[in-house]
Amino acid sequence: MFFTESSPPLFILQWTDGETVHYHYGPKDLVTVLFYIFITIILHAVVQEYILDKISKRLHLSKVKHSKFNESGQLVVFHLSSVIWCFYVVVTEGYLTNPRSLWEDYPHVYLPFQVKFFYLCQLAYWLHALPELYFQKVRKEEIPRQLQYICLYLVHIAGAYLFNLSRLGLVLLLLQYSTEFLFHTARLCYFADENNEKLFNAWAAAFAVTRLFILTLAVLAIGFGLARVENQAFDPEKGNFNTLLCRLCMLLLLCAAQAWLMWRFIHSQLRHWREHWSEQSAKRRVPAAPRLAARLIKRESGPGALAASPALSVQPGGLSAPGSVS
Repeated sequence: MFFTESSPPLFILQWTDGETVHYHYGPKDLVTVLFYIFITIILHAVVQEYILDKISKRLHLSKVKHSKFNESGQLVVFHLSSVIWCFYVVVTEGYLTNPRSLWEDYPHVYLPFQVKFFYLCQLAYWLHALPELYFQKVRKEEIPRQLQYICLYLVHIAGAYLFNLSRLGLVLLLLQYSTEFLFHTARLCYFADENNEKLFNAWAAAFAVTRLFILTLAVLAIGFGLARVENQAFDPEKGNFNTLLCRLCMLLLLCAAQAWLMWRFIHSQLRHWREHWSEQSAKRRVPAAPRLAARLIKRESGPGALAASPALSVQPGGLSAPGSVS
């Protein structure tokens, strides 16, 4: 290991190939991540104060909607920037034009600067989300849900980084972040106009397709691609985890996470449809109530009783007959 004047002092420089500099993960990454956690907290506060707070004041949201609006607003900014950044890295590194590069030459121990920097920033963001639960005064009912997806992101991103599956992780993150950006954009549009639910339908279709793509790509790269790599050994010192047991554990983790997400999606969609149909049925029953009351009055009306008759009308001053003075 050695350092050059042009290389970031907190990155561990491992190998150079002409003008290309590659890096490897190490203990100094913890210091770098801690530094970017503070940077992310500052950026989070700037977005909250100068953008989200000004918009939420105009919308006059309730406390529950205000909390969800802040959550979606922060995640829209993060997911949009991450999608653009991730797409740029994937294209410039040639991972889209050459899908075989996702598993060829494994282990991918030496990382380009932009790949390593992307992963460290991702880890810093999701780690900063933990103290933000306290700073943002998130309701106790919302904390378990947010902790679930924060921990899921941390486990998958750190796993791809430490097990030298950074190339596959970039493509999977690109797919996941694109879907999440669409969801939180749809939720922001819903808070602005509750009748606007078209983006939710687009997100529902994209969500199901994304689960299929992620599972297919994971099975193709880990189940078939790594199985055909010549270097089949367990050597943590060299960063090689290409064994049958490791591959099965990776696939099991990915499949379990995608199945859990899909189950929650189906459950929420069924609940939404039940609520929608109950509202529609309630609206249909409302006009029938006055007719039923009128029929009961006619049946029970007798001599001296007040009958429901067209001769009676409701005037601004009260109940009166035609021609009377209100």
